[in-house]
Amino acid sequence: MDKQTFFLRNEQVRRNLIDAINKLPLDDHRPITVNLTDFDRSLLQNSLFHALCGDVAKQALWLEKPRNLIQWKTLFVSGHAMATGLGAEVVPGLEGEFCNIRESTAKMGIKRMTSLIEYSQAWAIGSGIKLREVRYTNDYFGRAA
Repeated sequence: MDKQTFFLRNEQVRRNLIDAINKLPLDDHRPITVNLTDFDRSLLQNSLFHALCGDVAKQALWLEKPRNLIQWKTLFVSGHAMATGLGAEVVPGLEGEFCNIRESTAKMGIKRMTSLIEYSQAWAIGSGIKLREVRYTNDYFGRAA
């Protein structure tokens, strides 16, 4: 059976989900698993976080060097993990470098992603970074505040 995902946001989707469940085969020996979960981080949260990392990358240095958006993302995710008690693990990499084995933002739920955004915004504001005004709307990339 192919994996199906339904985003339960209106009555039509609910009807489609009920119809799909009603069509599933029943088998005592090989049952199908149905999972109901909260939605992972939203695309709007993802866009907001990336805009924030981009703003910081254009204005801040870390260890006296400019860092790009992806590097700031890594720094924020790692710092947030430490600040929220999740901790961090730094291991030797495949070529002798050091790697932070960190939490994946793609696997974060909405609450965890909100916490990461708030942590990152607080760090940026405390460091004098001018952030664009990005809202949870279709204005994914924001505009200069």
